[in-house]
Amino acid sequence: MKIATWNVNSVNARLETVLRWFEEVSPDVACLQEIKCVDEKFPAEAFERLGYNIAVHGQKTYNGVAILSKTPLEDVRRGLPGEDGDDHARYIEAVISGPTPVRVASIYLPNGNPIGTEKFAYKLAWMARLNAHVRELLAYEEPLALVGDYNVIPEPRDAANPQNWTDDALFQTESREAFRALKWLGLTEAFLEIDGSPESYTFWDYQAGAWPRNNGIRIDFALLSPQAADKLTACVIHRDVRGWDKPSDHVPVVTELDL
Repeated sequence: MKIATWNVNSVNARLETVLRWFEEVSPDVACLQEIKCVDEKFPAEAFERLGYNIAVHGQKTYNGVAILSKTPLEDVRRGLPGEDGDDHARYIEAVISGPTPVRVASIYLPNGNPIGTEKFAYKLAWMARLNAHVRELLAYEEPLALVGDYNVIPEPRDAANPQNWTDDALFQTESREAFRALKWLGLTEAFLEIDGSPESYTFWDYQAGAWPRNNGIRIDFALLSPQAADKLTACVIHRDVRGWDKPSDHVPVVTELDL
């Protein structure tokens, strides 16, 4: 099973590019972030023609997440539990049906900038809610893949120029500690387990020639429960997609499980 995660930075604005990648790679499951549209405006028909079942948790102009699967989606949850007043569309979860069902979540973690504001406090509170929910999910002892744009630079090696990020919410001690605490629940970070090559980034800013200079950061991850990690066979960053026409500033990351 190929499980992809990709922050597409507006699915409608980049639909041609996104569909090209889907046609070339044909992931079994794809988790999209920052779709930037309400549910009704998601281009479902284009993906249904490629054979996908779709679950969307959208929001006008901002945020928005989706899960697309070649097999039916069951037990769909829209929104992260723990705060009824949170109207940000940042989390969707579903069980992917099949001989070995897999629970998958598409995650778009808050950016948190600028630090010292309510936005950074919201980021840390959201991560605490995610931690609590993942604890509950791990109790099921089933294959679980938590994939998405985590908006955290875990280590200095995950940035081409870490010194440029010292005042950014993505690289603050609190953000990195919260990410480590999530992994310490018993999750395996797929890319580090399989590859871990240096300068393996998943995001390059549109400004200041970041892409041609490979001035990137790695902030898109697949975190796996022990039952999923035991089946891990590959995790590949599709770096070349950043050089396509009308690219997102993120690239897809594809994790393969032998199920």
